[in-house]
Amino acid sequence: SVGTLEEVVEVQDPEFGHPGGHVASGQVSYEEFLGRAADLDEPVSWHVRDERAPISINYTSGTTGKPKGVVYTHRGAYLNALGEVFHQQLTSASVYLWTLPMFHCNGWCTPWAVTAAGATHVGLRAVRADRIWELIDGASVTHLCGAPTVCTTIAASADAHLVERPLRITTAGAPPSPTIIETLEDLGITVVHVYGLTEVYGPFTVCEYQTAWDGLDRGERAKRLARQGVGMVQAESARVVDEQGQDVPADGTTIGEIVLRGNNVMLEYFRDSRATKVAFRGGWFHTGDLGVMHPDRYIELKDRAKDIVISGGENISTVEVEQAVVSHDAVLEVAVIGRPDARWGERPVAFVVLREGHAAGADELRVHTRGLLAAFKVPDEFHFVAELPHTATGKVRKFDLRAAAVNA
Repeated sequence: SVGTLEEVVEVQDPEFGHPGGHVASGQVSYEEFLGRAADLDEPVSWHVRDERAPISINYTSGTTGKPKGVVYTHRGAYLNALGEVFHQQLTSASVYLWTLPMFHCNGWCTPWAVTAAGATHVGLRAVRADRIWELIDGASVTHLCGAPTVCTTIAASADAHLVERPLRITTAGAPPSPTIIETLEDLGITVVHVYGLTEVYGPFTVCEYQTAWDGLDRGERAKRLARQGVGMVQAESARVVDEQGQDVPADGTTIGEIVLRGNNVMLEYFRDSRATKVAFRGGWFHTGDLGVMHPDRYIELKDRAKDIVISGGENISTVEVEQAVVSHDAVLEVAVIGRPDARWGERPVAFVVLREGHAAGADELRVHTRGLLAAFKVPDEFHFVAELPHTATGKVRKFDLRAAAVNA
């Protein structure tokens, strides 16, 4: 038992097997719990004695290691929420659809952002394409957030059509491909690409659109929009550094680690001072993400440090390979991992999900990818699967795929 537990509140959910009526002694129903608000003699105080005090502990997804507790402060949370209001362009007329899990980085602090703007929340119990499109049309949805896999679900739906009103999708969790951005634009949907981690309250940078990109062809414009961008209004600018902590050249090609700092960086890892010290070495939070800095000071993510494929001494960005493969018309989704190789150290292997009603073989995808990348970056193998394994937050579980590739 939990010594500090005061009460258990039962929430009815008939659709998912919780019809209610099982309130035990000492428990209350959700309706009864809400009804108490009318009996309060005084309004609830919203004052916070110390804005640097913890507001929540959010756990990392554990895709590259053991999950860690990330301590958020009141200050970081409200600043991130205000940044979301600004960059998502939320107003009191906005209607926000919850395709993003609220447990993930406190829903990227969007629960507070939507509420702060006086906008409307529309709940969604599960990410289902038919229900999403039903609500886009029937509930006049104007905004939603989610990982690229959510974007793919929406774009590939049989119900997909040109939207009747402006719809803005903010995506993060993994780099979206230029292909999916183009597909959503064809449906009249604006894609806003942001980048961050659990350790930085969700989004930290945004690919802020530049009017100078209007004159670019749609493919090149989509490539610009797929970058991770610049610091959001509430955040400091991101840096890309070498192993000595020095900034890499802003040439768009030299790879380094993305480091961040500011009010929107976590207070610490919960009860893990050693991991906290390592993460903040040099006074900046080390993300473990590898990227480049472009001449216009927009960053572009190339890979997680643990996902980069080192083949024959050359670094291969799995993100770059994935974007090349998914540009094939028959490919719905792809994940690339490195498999141990006796000669080269590692070689890239692709796991591919094909679009319904489409067909493509390994040779066809190999030729297609070779037309876009250097030969040594083309996957040695293409495995066709019905679906990719995802975490609850929409990220591909690449450690599962590595195990599958080794045992294949």
